[in-house]
Amino acid sequence: MRHRGRHRRRRRGRVLRATLAGAGLALTAAATLISASQATVAHDPGALKPLTSPAALAPLRLREEQVPRASLDRLASAMGRPVGVRAVLDGADRTLRTAASCTAAEKETLPVEPAATRVYCWDRTDPALRGWRPRSVTTSGDADDDGRWGPHRVLLVGGSQGDGPGGPARVAFVNADDPHRLTYTWVLLAVPVDGGRDYEGLASRLTGMVWYQDKLLVTASGPDRAALYVYDLHRIQRAGVTADAVGRVPGGWSAHGYRWVMPAVAAYRPARGACPAAADSDPDSGSGSGSGSASGTPCPAALSLDRGSAPDSLVAGEWVPAGGERHTRLWRYDFSADPARSGLLATDAAGYADAVAAYETKATGVRGVLAPPADGDGWYVGRTAADPADRRGSLWRQDTRGARGARCGGTGDSRHCWGEDPGALSYAPATGEVWSVTERALFAVPLRALTAATG
Repeated sequence: MRHRGRHRRRRRGRVLRATLAGAGLALTAAATLISASQATVAHDPGALKPLTSPAALAPLRLREEQVPRASLDRLASAMGRPVGVRAVLDGADRTLRTAASCTAAEKETLPVEPAATRVYCWDRTDPALRGWRPRSVTTSGDADDDGRWGPHRVLLVGGSQGDGPGGPARVAFVNADDPHRLTYTWVLLAVPVDGGRDYEGLASRLTGMVWYQDKLLVTASGPDRAALYVYDLHRIQRAGVTADAVGRVPGGWSAHGYRWVMPAVAAYRPARGACPAAADSDPDSGSGSGSGSASGTPCPAALSLDRGSAPDSLVAGEWVPAGGERHTRLWRYDFSADPARSGLLATDAAGYADAVAAYETKATGVRGVLAPPADGDGWYVGRTAADPADRRGSLWRQDTRGARGARCGGTGDSRHCWGEDPGALSYAPATGEVWSVTERALFAVPLRALTAATG
């Protein structure tokens, strides 16, 4: 078994495996569910515009804030010795349904082109699903390029409760060792308070998530939570009291009814202060406004990992409401090469992380962004529909020369071919798959299919 701290570099241009687990899955039913409203053509976002001036890059600067080690140790001392991912997976008590058991309504949310080759739907008897809005996904392929965390293949799916900023944010830890039987359980995301004597739930919308080395980086929004929060996969705590409360309670500790809770170990906040209201608008409500070129301080919303850069980098995109006039920024930060800072961003001596590349796109409603992981040409952008009548989003590949969108429909002129209310994008190099979510399903599409569909 590989040591969890070792992470091999993937060779550039690595040949994708020809055989993908479940690649034979045919979702012809979903491919026929194209409404008449999909005859409209999604707005072409055009070419990416590089942002290189100091004035354009300065708003992207982040300030690192680490939770004191003493606070984390105090919390662990009170709650009991932390556990790792394996202990959580061993306690997985829910089972995802395979495509054959998904309902027609669940399949309707899937992409039409490119079609999903692996599909899973949640346990319909799970009470934790009521009001849950899944938006983000990352895999053990992000954590380590061999696709495993120790002996396990793992998927993490993040979201929050309801439309508002009240949360709580949580993550489904999915054991994906057996592609025919995926099991999962819940982990609540929390923030230590009072010097580690208690914790609060991360009351925020969770729209982006990347698992890199032993850290999980997640987006958070809201008036006092706008940041990238960092969680340590070796610091998962057991919650011995099953109650709706969060934190210290009579008799022990509670995590909103879940058995596991993970306290934040660090956060990255905009160096210039909180994001303005328009940049921090509700991704689910479609609120927010603005016009012209992107300006001001953006809140990272969509996240993904790029292992094709040197060093590995965190890719981020801001939220601009679908159909809005303001342009969207896409950018990246380098990860630290210091072994003592595993999974953290590269910072200067004062603790600031600067964007190493940035672009502006006319695309709006961006929920998923993926830098070119293997083909070396074009950023993949997954968008929600600007018009609710269109239902489905669109998938584009953009570079500095232009944009190419996936097409579908009887006449081939529709670009509304992606999932309904789609979430983040995450590439798993060991299998050559790109994972994403809709509100009702978790699915994978071969990267080569994305490349062909947007070619």
